[in-house]
Amino acid sequence: MAGPIATVGTTAPRTGAEAARDRGAYRPALSLLASLFFMWGFITVINNTLLPHLRSVFDLDYTQTTLIESVWFIAYFVASIPAAKLIERVGYQRALVAGLGIMALGTLGMILAAHQVSYAITLTALFVIASGITLLQVAANPYVAVVGPAESAPARLNLVQAFNSFGTTLAPLFGGYLILGRSAAGNAAAGTILTPAERLADAQSVQLPYLIVAAILVGLAVIIARFPLPALGGAGGATARAVKAERAGLSLWRHRNLVLGVPAIFIYLIAEIGVSNLFINFVSQPEIGDLTHAQASRYLFLLWGGMMVGRFAGSYLMQARAAETVLAGAAIGACAVMLVATFATGHWAMWALISVGLFHAIMFPTIFTLGIRGLGPLTEEGAGLLIMAIAGGSLVVVQGWAADRFGLQHSFLITAACELYVLFYALWGCRPAAAARPAGA
Repeated sequence: MAGPIATVGTTAPRTGAEAARDRGAYRPALSLLASLFFMWGFITVINNTLLPHLRSVFDLDYTQTTLIESVWFIAYFVASIPAAKLIERVGYQRALVAGLGIMALGTLGMILAAHQVSYAITLTALFVIASGITLLQVAANPYVAVVGPAESAPARLNLVQAFNSFGTTLAPLFGGYLILGRSAAGNAAAGTILTPAERLADAQSVQLPYLIVAAILVGLAVIIARFPLPALGGAGGATARAVKAERAGLSLWRHRNLVLGVPAIFIYLIAEIGVSNLFINFVSQPEIGDLTHAQASRYLFLLWGGMMVGRFAGSYLMQARAAETVLAGAAIGACAVMLVATFATGHWAMWALISVGLFHAIMFPTIFTLGIRGLGPLTEEGAGLLIMAIAGGSLVVVQGWAADRFGLQHSFLITAACELYVLFYALWGCRPAAAARPAGA
């Protein structure tokens, strides 16, 4: 993570006039940055409609299908450190432009993959897109945190995260209409065998949506390159030396909430990505929803819409209750509905899987907040570890392997097990260890 995030909370109190002037300075920038959060949420969730489409085009099993998403999340692990180094070298604004350019290059690669009907080019293009999103994540999150007054940083971050949820909610409708709705596989009954000509036509059906996305990304890159984003003041040499001296003798590994929070995010991502990636295939089964893939994508809209609603509801509940208490309740609810989805049939199983979005909504931001609690001068390093843990989504391939061997429905027992670890973290793992607490706490 970039250095300025460590300065949050050190700003001197402002007068009412100063606060109003600052809001006028950063609000246009915040509005523009919200569009980035929207776009990377939108593009990430397009994968959920793309995966069942590619499964039909390339005749993939569930292991090969989930490998596509694994490649996507491996990019978070591979690209996070280079992204931070690039930001240090060129600054936030140029890094944002570079991230959008990398994403646009990857979307053009998807058009090439559709033309060549190539599984290998598809994997490569998706890795490039995800690397661009990683750069945006590493640059935009700390920028939003420090671009305005420290006291309103949580409100700004929640606002732009809401736009991210808005993007994830709209993406299934876009993908369902322009990808699944225009393909033979998307409108066929489950188990239908496509002819070679139909597979070729289906492969090429993704060219238009990705061309639209590429054009939007290039347009955003041009706007951000020319936009007068407020500059962030870097720490001077004396301040940097003081921070380094303050960190001397401190260890991240003494903070139980961080040590157990990193695997909590890693494991949670397996659950979230497993549900969203296999959702369309699951509800399309005759014994569950008996839907076409195009019809199922409309229910995926409800899954992500539920996450947006759950985020607002969780934020409201945390005003009166401890975050770890709300997280524990969400974990119990998520585990319960996943067991229903695993062992029930028909609409009971389908709606149980849809409802898990309500409970998943608060998990990532709450675990992240609890994980960095009490780190003090080590907050920057701890946040970096938690962001790298997003790579846990790459292990969704394990659920694909389980779906191939034990059945798609029973593979959701892995999701239920992931919720149990989140419950453990909420009840005990998020508590700061005694050795890490300040004296007299």
